[in-house]
Amino acid sequence: MRAVVQRVSQARVTLGEPPETTGEIERGLLILLGVGHEDDEATADAFARKIAQLRIFEDDDGKMNLDVAQAGGQVLVVSQFTLYGDCRKGRRPSFVAAGPPDRAAALVERFIQAIRDLGLRCETGRFQATMDVSLVNHGPVTLLLDSDKTF
Repeated sequence: MRAVVQRVSQARVTLGEPPETTGEIERGLLILLGVGHEDDEATADAFARKIAQLRIFEDDDGKMNLDVAQAGGQVLVVSQFTLYGDCRKGRRPSFVAAGPPDRAAALVERFIQAIRDLGLRCETGRFQATMDVSLVNHGPVTLLLDSDKTF
């Protein structure tokens, strides 16, 4: 799995015309999540724990010492297969490393449930939909994570 994790003061995902809000949070994490071919349920569970436990919120001393739950934050998860886009050749990204849609949908749902099982409020986008994501990145803090630890 791959994720772009952004610490936000607010975030929202909408789709369609007129826009329908499918998920909206205040302080917390916006997680753009991609699924690869080798990912499984254990990967989704471990990745959810890893991200939820990232100490990227400031404590009373201004140090990044708190995770999202300790900071009283929420989570917005948006599936994004383009995180597996390979741009090393040519000008058109290759998405062959992205997991197949049916498997990816199940693993995104597993990830979301794992976040919720940790006691966090978790909002979502809609799998395979064209969405508009708006956010206010607080810090800014943006992290790239890969369950295979390629970066």
